Amino acid sequence: MRRPRSLAVIAMLLAGAIGVIGSTQTWIDVTLNDGAQQTLAVPGSDALPVLTPLSLAALALGAALSIAGPIVRYIFGALGLGIAALIGFGAAQIVFSTPVSATAATVTEATGISGVDAVGDLVAGLSLTPWPTITLLAQVVLAAAAVFTLVTARRWGSSAGRKYQTAAASGESSRPHDAIDSWDDLSRGDDPTA
Repeated sequence: MRRPRSLAVIAMLLAGAIGVIGSTQTWIDVTLNDGAQQTLAVPGSDALPVLTPLSLAALALGAALSIAGPIVRYIFGALGLGIAALIGFGAAQIVFSTPVSATAATVTEATGISGVDAVGDLVAGLSLTPWPTITLLAQVVLAAAAVFTLVTARRWGSSAGRKYQTAAASGESSRPHDAIDSWDDLSRGDDPTA
């Protein structure tokens, strides 16, 4: 079954790519109560620090899933579900409650004032861009792909990696067994005299 594998791989790659792109985009516009009403743009990587590394991990999972064997597919499905839960939880907090702590790193960098309470006193207003919601939806897609992988992994057939095995690894040989092959057998722990 090639289609289920392709769907799972494409969905994981898409979710990972959206996460990586989202980490570079502005998530929150912060207006400071500093007299000048300065506005700061908070990128996704500052609002949700785990976004970039976990999104890269989702990309790697999607790429590796295309050649994974049957047991590894289940492991990758579980990892994908974990990544979707972690990023999704963080993005949902930002979408539904917009905590000041998500802006603290950017405000501290711009003003030198640190501490969540001090930053909270300095912030006059917060406005969200669409990127936290887009990232949250991408994590729903990643979770669906991970569950789909867990449910259908057994029916995917043989892994793509088998087509890269050599004739010697599969026990087939197109030439007679010689002295070099005997040394190779010894290296693998096989007794060529048996």
